[in-house]
Amino acid sequence: MSTLADHGRELIPRPEQTPDALRAALAVVAPGRLDEMQTTKDEAFAKAVEWQSLSPVQSWVLIWARDIEIARRPDLSSRFAHAQSTLEHEDPAIAQEALRELSVVLDDAMKAVRG
Repeated sequence: MSTLADHGRELIPRPEQTPDALRAALAVVAPGRLDEMQTTKDEAFAKAVEWQSLSPVQSWVLIWARDIEIARRPDLSSRFAHAQSTLEHEDPAIAQEALRELSVVLDDAMKAVRG
């Protein structure tokens, strides 16, 4: 794990952006997603071989680093969960605001992991 908690209360420090470190972090913050992580990792590595490019693996690392960033930070996690829960609200304005909030949370998390 690479950094100290810097956004208030965090469940764990931000992990290094390596498959093993990301898996270890996910096992703590969202163990129910470990199978999903492995499946998407296998797909990314298969595409990397097929395309003869590391970009699928690099994308996989960034996506999981972002998702772990959200899960390890209660501030982002609660905003993300609330927005997800109102995405299909009957009031289109509320649903649109939820979509905007999801986008902001995903962007904030990606900015954090990219440094």
